[in-house]
Amino acid sequence: MIDGPYFVLTVLGALACGLVAGVFAAFSAFVMKGLAALPPAQGIAAMNRINVAAVTPAFMAVFLGATGLCAVLAVVTFVLWPQEGTAELLVGSALYLVGSFGVTVVANVPRNDDLAKVDPDSAEGAAYWNAYVRQWTAWNHVRGVASLAATACFILGLT
Repeated sequence: MIDGPYFVLTVLGALACGLVAGVFAAFSAFVMKGLAALPPAQGIAAMNRINVAAVTPAFMAVFLGATGLCAVLAVVTFVLWPQEGTAELLVGSALYLVGSFGVTVVANVPRNDDLAKVDPDSAEGAAYWNAYVRQWTAWNHVRGVASLAATACFILGLT
């Protein structure tokens, strides 16, 4: 049975991953749809502002905190190798580390960086915006599902 500090670590991991899943779900459900409905120049400007505003201590503490918790949880699980919950905790950690953090680093952030370089008033900017919304949102769905699945794995690992 998972107990003591290991229990607390697992609960914190589940909560952090669940919170991140909620942020990603909000973006997929309505933020990106609202931005996509704007004229491209306005959508680009708004998304660029969101990308700057998102790098706050509060959000980064949750997003990177979940990353750290998952990494520590994976290591602790390998070291302790509990009789129950091992697979769930390792799968949950991998889902978040690869599907949320990893996808953010290799798919979403590079697109954000490219969007910041686009001239919002150009035809190229409008064309990039349409592709950006579609691709960024698809990868955001992956991040959201991975974060939620990690949360579910951690909860299952506790039961």
